[in-house]
Amino acid sequence: MSVKAIQIQAIGGPEQLKLAEVEVGAPGPGEIRIRHHASGLNFIDVYHRTGLYPLKLPHALGMEGAGVVEAVGEGVTHLKAGDRAAYASNPPGSYSEARVMPAKNVCKLPDGIAFDTAAAMMLKGLTVQYLLKRVRPVEGLEQGDHVLFHAAAGGVGLIACQWARALGLQLIGTAGGAAKCALAKEHGAAHVIDYTKEDFVARVKEITGGKGVKAVYDSVGKDTFEKSLDCLRPFGLLAAFGNASGPVAPFAPQILAAKGSLYVTRQTLFTHIATREVTQAMAEDLFAVVQSGAVKIRIDQRYPLADAAQAHRDLEGRKTTGSTVFVI
Repeated sequence: MSVKAIQIQAIGGPEQLKLAEVEVGAPGPGEIRIRHHASGLNFIDVYHRTGLYPLKLPHALGMEGAGVVEAVGEGVTHLKAGDRAAYASNPPGSYSEARVMPAKNVCKLPDGIAFDTAAAMMLKGLTVQYLLKRVRPVEGLEQGDHVLFHAAAGGVGLIACQWARALGLQLIGTAGGAAKCALAKEHGAAHVIDYTKEDFVARVKEITGGKGVKAVYDSVGKDTFEKSLDCLRPFGLLAAFGNASGPVAPFAPQILAAKGSLYVTRQTLFTHIATREVTQAMAEDLFAVVQSGAVKIRIDQRYPLADAAQAHRDLEGRKTTGSTVFVI
């Protein structure tokens, strides 16, 4: 059958995002066909479009979505036709009305979670889950500990603010501008720093009484990396998980010794959800914290698929807050 999808034929700017008719067939072994109701927008989609994370072209974009399973292939036992489902998954392709995809990372969606909410939270929420619960400093995290989270008013950041509060952590969030700082504070950040007006290193030291934080979670990359190291206490962890400002330049490991025997790791969600069992466990944790009300998913932007280029412009121009979805 023929469906509409957003594809790129070449790497480049948002103008490369084109609405196309593509053929979708029956699922093969280990696959499903899903009819999307909503798909999520994430910065990784920009990395695919620009070629930072190369794809074989032409290729559809989009890493998270939610909808109804239309058919399942041989060997798929955790889903059936008619199930409500949601996912964060490779390969890209959620910017579409329907697709065939691997079933491994697709999870049955609880009835109490709407499709647009699910599409806004799967990649972002699972990212927060692994950052706060699976990527921890060597000395661990305990209630009352300070952590620093950059881009705290974005889709990942607002989930992190709330989940950190639920875990008893003192999250210090950075954001650009008073309105974004207020949004992070409203969603549970213990402290906020407007990086357009304040030196975030100085403020972190002030907030922590000169000690620094146990962990920094950094999706910004090049622009924040060195200063993020300066925010850490001895044996602290910098967990990088994105490159919104560009990739981090090579650095000499000796700098980690000089700054306090620090740890640095570059994480990606797809290593964590490499197996069906871990994907399901992480998703169940996310579903539970959302259904409990401790974490609310804020969707501030909705676009039709045809406006994908504008959605990318707004994301890269830092005009968005919370999560963004394509309503299909």
